[in-house]
Amino acid sequence: MSGEPEVHEEFEARLKAYEGLPAAATGVGRDLVNEPMIRHWCEAMGDTSPAYTGPDAIAPPTMLQAWTMAGLTHRPERTAAYDELLTLLDASGHDAVVATDCEQEYLRPLRPGDRITFDSVIESVSARKTTKLGAGYFVTTRTNVRAGGELAGTHRFRILKYAPAHRPPPKPVERRPRPVVNRDNAGFWEGVARHDLLIQRCTACRTLRFPWLPGCNACGSPDWDTVAASGEGTVYSYVVMHHPPFPAFEPPYAVGLVELAEGVRIVSNVVGVPYDEVRIGMPVRLEFRRYDEELELPVFRGVGP
Repeated sequence: MSGEPEVHEEFEARLKAYEGLPAAATGVGRDLVNEPMIRHWCEAMGDTSPAYTGPDAIAPPTMLQAWTMAGLTHRPERTAAYDELLTLLDASGHDAVVATDCEQEYLRPLRPGDRITFDSVIESVSARKTTKLGAGYFVTTRTNVRAGGELAGTHRFRILKYAPAHRPPPKPVERRPRPVVNRDNAGFWEGVARHDLLIQRCTACRTLRFPWLPGCNACGSPDWDTVAASGEGTVYSYVVMHHPPFPAFEPPYAVGLVELAEGVRIVSNVVGVPYDEVRIGMPVRLEFRRYDEELELPVFRGVGP
């Protein structure tokens, strides 16, 4: 299209407007530069340089970023400007991201006892580039690291925000396994379709049985009718499934052996309460849950102690 270069130029001008704006809030290192962290770093890296031990020790220069890290639970807040830049790229179809490289400059040695401060800016947004991954833009942030107010080094981190050249096809939605329906249990599944949980009853000795069987396991009679369960029950036993994962199931989840008010037991999911709060003796109530256009199953909702 003849107007395409102009479109790119206009879009890139919008991206360039973010250059020089803060990328993250100004921060203070959680710890002073200290000997234990230096020792751990050197042991992990196998660095035995004498410059990092003794009374005149300095920190390895490559530890520059380590002194700015906030930890897993205290991440520095991104600025609104940086969020807007990423949102703009996402909205234009450049919604994939990959980290490409980082650069460090060392201007002053860091020594135990130094207090670290740092700030981060959006240093540059490249023109549109074509890569094997897809076309996109390189976004570089620069973090200035200071010790006692003096610039000690810089850390540049670069990502590529791109539109994938070949998007993978969406994964098919996994469906739960279908129940095996045969002449011995077809009546049970017909009841489920009507939202009835049917229990077999021997017409000779009146014994209830579940799961469904072709004959009575108490007297051997082949004759039976059904009664509808009231839906009330308690957790007789249970397990929490963590592993292995199965298609269409999202562990962890609770599978209970539920004792119905009528005295028979059924295996089903316990829902409505966190999996780690399911307990033996917990009252439950029957409900029917639809999993897809074809499959609806009886499950049991916890109703508290």
